[in-house]
Amino acid sequence: MEEDDIYTKDGTVDYKGNPANKKTTGTWRACPYIIGNEGCERLAYYGMSTNLVLYFKHQLNQHTATASKNNQNWGGTCYITPLIGAFLADSYLGRYWTIACFSIIYIIGMTLLAMSASVDGMKPFCYSKDNCNPTDRESAMTFLALYLIALGTGGIKPCVSSYGADQFDDTDEREKIHKSSFFNWFYFSINIGALIAASVLVWVQTNVSWGWGFGIPAIAMAIAVGFFFAGTRLYRNQIPGGSPLTRLCQVLVASIRKYNVAVPADNSLLYEKADAESNIKGSRKIDHTNDL
Repeated sequence: MEEDDIYTKDGTVDYKGNPANKKTTGTWRACPYIIGNEGCERLAYYGMSTNLVLYFKHQLNQHTATASKNNQNWGGTCYITPLIGAFLADSYLGRYWTIACFSIIYIIGMTLLAMSASVDGMKPFCYSKDNCNPTDRESAMTFLALYLIALGTGGIKPCVSSYGADQFDDTDEREKIHKSSFFNWFYFSINIGALIAASVLVWVQTNVSWGWGFGIPAIAMAIAVGFFFAGTRLYRNQIPGGSPLTRLCQVLVASIRKYNVAVPADNSLLYEKADAESNIKGSRKIDHTNDL
């Protein structure tokens, strides 16, 4: 019994694929790295995106309507790509490798964006501070960087908060209590990153240079990735168990096909009983409740 209490009961494993040891993985041992990653990533994202319309207008010589449209198109893409990241995390890669792989794409995009605003031959030629004449190649470099960032954030946004939740075993009452505290600090780090971005970095972009204004977010993103990888040995990882969207569709189809089927008296014939473990490998069951 004491040996069983050493390991988590929610199916999580360590970085080697072995059952997660409660004494050496997860909880607040691992969470500072996730919180640090999120704070720096949000600083990088908002520091780059908050002032983007002005960059389109003043550096890429776009009309206000065109700049606003391009900004909205890019922002919308940032909220669509998480569907890709979530699917890959749930079905194939798991949250750790999804965050890791997409973070690399994110850094490449941030680096290219900083270079497109600072490196001769890549940045627009300007006659004065707000009077620039970019070539098609220079504009294309900027949008390539932006959409790489949109793809990168699609792998991080849907995974990082739930990855933090994975560090707490819901079957352990003590750890379950600490989970809510984690989310308090998690969202606090988001707001701190956004505050610094919307004040300090916006000032740098408008008063110093766009090169530094985009370079600092790129450095912040590199620090975010460093935070994340530093905690690798401490993380608890859920094994991919398939996309919940697929299972949702299966339930809808089954409910339509079997709407007139009577519930069998022998509950062993049911797919998944309330008192049994989940039939989905690597998946935790949510406790049944009569409340909404």
